[in-house]
Amino acid sequence: MSTAGANPAEGVQADAALARWVTPANLIIAGLTLFGFLALFYQWFGFQHRFSWGSDDWAHAYVVPLISGYAIWKERDRLALMTPQLFWPGLLPLLLGIVCYFFFMLGFPNHMGQGFSIVLCIYGLVLLNLGPNITSLLTFPIAYLVFAVTISERVMQGVTFQLQLIATKGAYVLLNVMQITTDIAGNTLTIHKSSGETIPLNVAEACSGMRMVIAFYALGAAVAFLSTRLWWQRIAILLLAGPIAVFVNVLRVASLGVLSLWDEEFSKGNAHMAVGLLWLVPAFLLLMFSVWALKRMVDEPQPGAAT
Repeated sequence: MSTAGANPAEGVQADAALARWVTPANLIIAGLTLFGFLALFYQWFGFQHRFSWGSDDWAHAYVVPLISGYAIWKERDRLALMTPQLFWPGLLPLLLGIVCYFFFMLGFPNHMGQGFSIVLCIYGLVLLNLGPNITSLLTFPIAYLVFAVTISERVMQGVTFQLQLIATKGAYVLLNVMQITTDIAGNTLTIHKSSGETIPLNVAEACSGMRMVIAFYALGAAVAFLSTRLWWQRIAILLLAGPIAVFVNVLRVASLGVLSLWDEEFSKGNAHMAVGLLWLVPAFLLLMFSVWALKRMVDEPQPGAAT
């Protein structure tokens, strides 16, 4: 179970320590805690499933816990060698999370607020039962769970409208640079064919790029914390994730305009999804190139290397 590059003796020691964690008593306590957690918050999980299942915007919510689990798995040797301890101050975030959850359920109904409250409860549970040392290693996997929470409609509408305008204006500039005569009015582009015909291209909410921005921030956070060790690299990747998604979405809308000259069906709704999926590939490659470039700006010391 030892990680690559680790001392084999340390790996054996970690295996033995982990075996001491997996005891009947601990499994019973973990099972009861999980049951109580699900019993308290089952309603929210049901709503989140309905928001995510078959959704183009929130389907990534199912992947987020798997990434959090992988982040924990990467730290398994270090975690196995640490001793859990009861830490009573952990009750504070736990109780605060529960209070906030019921406030956002009964006082000011808000699914996003409930979800963030549940993440706070998870942090409180871990801090209470495992102590601050272990919790420090689990902070990122816990915080990462916020990407599985559906953002409220009010926030989405405000951000989506601005992204629509950016995509429209960016595509307008690119199309005219390519000598494709294009007019702009709000979030609608009018493309003029050489024959004199015009093709309207409406940059609707589905083309705003909001789903790409959300997914890329989730992806960028995972890549930043799992593939780099320097804090400035992690911050840089997080700062780059959003602009990369917005830039690629501008290219996506412009490509739809070019393709519509060949077939006007590309200016309609059904083609937006297919073209958008294709543009995810270069967007991902651009993000990974940014990671590659950032990691080569400095010589990172290898784990276990002599200093």
